Amino acid sequence: MNLLVREVQSNDAAAIIGILNPIIETSIYTAFDTPLTVDAEREYILNFPQRGVFHVAVRFPEQTVVGFQTMEPFATFTNAFDHVGIIGTYVNLLYRRQGIGKSLFEATFETARIKGYEKILTYVRADNAPALASYLWHGFRIVGTAQRQAKIKGTYIDEIIIERFL
Repeated sequence: MNLLVREVQSNDAAAIIGILNPIIETSIYTAFDTPLTVDAEREYILNFPQRGVFHVAVRFPEQTVVGFQTMEPFATFTNAFDHVGIIGTYVNLLYRRQGIGKSLFEATFETARIKGYEKILTYVRADNAPALASYLWHGFRIVGTAQRQAKIKGTYIDEIIIERFL
């Protein structure tokens, strides 16, 4: 697959929602439980933290956005966490296991180092084995489990806490 990873643009909002909402609707890959609107996503992109990293993966020659990855500062209420980012990765359900995540991780790790990050943290649903395997393959390690962390449609879901040092 011919793939380009680039920084997000506000006009990517519809494509991102086209990836994210079907993932949300499955109720099995993410803790998000409410579909988002294009306007809300565009606003999110426009207000994304300056130190954040937001990449989209674009398939060529179709120029179709097939995945995206965000990394935001872990916390802004103190400088003590300035070296830590929190990451999220989303790949179109039709294009999984085609190297999109690998390309996104490579680009995000490089940009994160440039922006002064030393560590990346995230939470993965305990019942999302493919996502956990992907993160572990990209150098993350499990540091714990947040029990009953999410409650979706009345069901509690544990989340695995993982981290990676850059």
